[in-house]
Amino acid sequence: MNKQQGFTLIELIAVMVILGILAAVAVPRFIDLSDAARDATVKGIAGSLASASALNHANNIADDAGLATSATVVNVDSCEDVAALLDGGGLPADYYIETAGISGGEGSFKTDCTVAYDSNGNGSFTGSDSPSADFTAYEVIP
Repeated sequence: MNKQQGFTLIELIAVMVILGILAAVAVPRFIDLSDAARDATVKGIAGSLASASALNHANNIADDAGLATSATVVNVDSCEDVAALLDGGGLPADYYIETAGISGGEGSFKTDCTVAYDSNGNGSFTGSDSPSADFTAYEVIP
């Protein structure tokens, strides 16, 4: 009696069909993750900008009250000035902040500052850039 060794052609075809179905379902989920990654990056940058602005504002209040602080207070007159508060002193490449002044004097704030990915590739912030996220910036005059 001869024992069969290996797989039959039908078994190989069945395995290939199953792998093809799995690939057809799974691949589209991984191909277009760049949009989700950019959206998450913009939201992370906006959160970092909001935190940096709030900490700078708090350090300015402490400094004005005569309390010793280890942080250097940075002048912030516009939404764009907040980028200087981040580690490295600026935003990652291809990300821009809306240039908008904060009116009302020291301690006033603007809640609709916007950071966006330069999706149209023009090298600056425009309203059509996406994704984008808002953050709050506090005016600080050391």
